[in-house]
Amino acid sequence: MALDLSNTLVVGISATALFDMSESDKIFREARNEDPDKAIELFRDYMLKHENVPLQAGTGYPLVEALLGLNEYMQASDKSPLVEVVVMSRNSPDTGLRVLNSIRHNGLNITRSAFTAGESAADYVEAFDVDLFLTTDVKDAQQVIDSGHSAAAILKNPPKEGAEIPEGQVRIAFDGDAVLFSDKSELVYKTQGMEAFHAQEDAMQDTPMEEGPYASLLKKLSKLQDRLPMKVEYSPVRIAIVTARNSPSEMRVIKTLRAWGVYVDEAFFLGGLEKGKVLKAFKPHIFFDDQDVHLDTAANLVPSGKVPYLSASELAK
Repeated sequence: MALDLSNTLVVGISATALFDMSESDKIFREARNEDPDKAIELFRDYMLKHENVPLQAGTGYPLVEALLGLNEYMQASDKSPLVEVVVMSRNSPDTGLRVLNSIRHNGLNITRSAFTAGESAADYVEAFDVDLFLTTDVKDAQQVIDSGHSAAAILKNPPKEGAEIPEGQVRIAFDGDAVLFSDKSELVYKTQGMEAFHAQEDAMQDTPMEEGPYASLLKKLSKLQDRLPMKVEYSPVRIAIVTARNSPSEMRVIKTLRAWGVYVDEAFFLGGLEKGKVLKAFKPHIFFDDQDVHLDTAANLVPSGKVPYLSASELAK
């Protein structure tokens, strides 16, 4: 009988997002410019030579470690894990052995993997029932976002300043428009200006916004909170929205979340203030945003991922 993961949060992550593989990637990129065939050979030789040397943590590692820790709250009656992580890598099975050895070295309870030898790992997101796909590959992330099957992010380099995250918690921060919510309101701001944006959002505060690319992930996190043995107010899963919205457009955000039936612990309506300082105080395992203007600062302070626009979106143009 197939395992039912409909109530399990499934995270797919590339090897380069889970671990720091910058050294091997550099070897491959530099050699590829001269001879693509030689580049593959050099990369394979390097990975085989170092396959018993554990890789260092990548940008997505703290989130994965914290999420897997939630499985300690599983009840005897649970038929599926609270969280499942799948490594989805463009490595071949041969060169991927170093990744598997590193997973075991770090004691991560990851049992599923896909090694595609250069082919797009994004092709297998739906097959593994992935809710969130974390990668450093722009094309793979775009493919997943456009498919509509799951949320996806292109992870930035690890932050320069490592924030001390409270133990025993999973802390996730989201931007609002074009991430949790559709890009329609953002388009009004971009095309008609701030005054028109505020007027529309105030007038439509009782009309829930349409879902954005991360709405399904937020709802899956809500299911995860429901499966935990404590009240949601005391849940180890702590969620924040960090948005440039401010009064009077903040009302629609809160009422949309209420209509979706999801619980958010914290919300910050910054009205154009820098997000980095708030994120540094919140100390998330990951922050998701669609705009580099926010991410370039945030990524120096906390692990961050860029949410691509749908290819068909006017914002992408």
